[in-house]
Amino acid sequence: MARIEGVNLPGNKRVEVGLTYLFGIGLKRSQDILKATKISPDVRIKDLSHEQVGLIQRFISENYTVEGDLRKDITLNIKRLQEIGSYRGLRHKKSLPVRGQRTKTNARTRKGPRKDGAQIALKKTITKK
Repeated sequence: MARIEGVNLPGNKRVEVGLTYLFGIGLKRSQDILKATKISPDVRIKDLSHEQVGLIQRFISENYTVEGDLRKDITLNIKRLQEIGSYRGLRHKKSLPVRGQRTKTNARTRKGPRKDGAQIALKKTITKK
């Protein structure tokens, strides 16, 4: 099992797929890293030598922002948008979709589960005689 940028990569996966377990590295970036370091994408992570792991680690740390630093950058960017009072910042603050999606229906992932009050208001009350 290789450890890169503080993340344990699964040993039974191909290197090409295993690198995508790092936050900030997708399949395309993983392929670019392997091409630059001249490592075959078909090799399993458990079969990598210490030199190859070190080479990948060095290349990623020199050329990309990943894991904790990337998460910190993203949160700082969102905080900055909120502080300057931009529309995107307000949407982030209210936990609503930021990029122009509709919210009359859908948007449940971002808004969370439906509130009980909305369902109760729609039910008709039965009056007893």
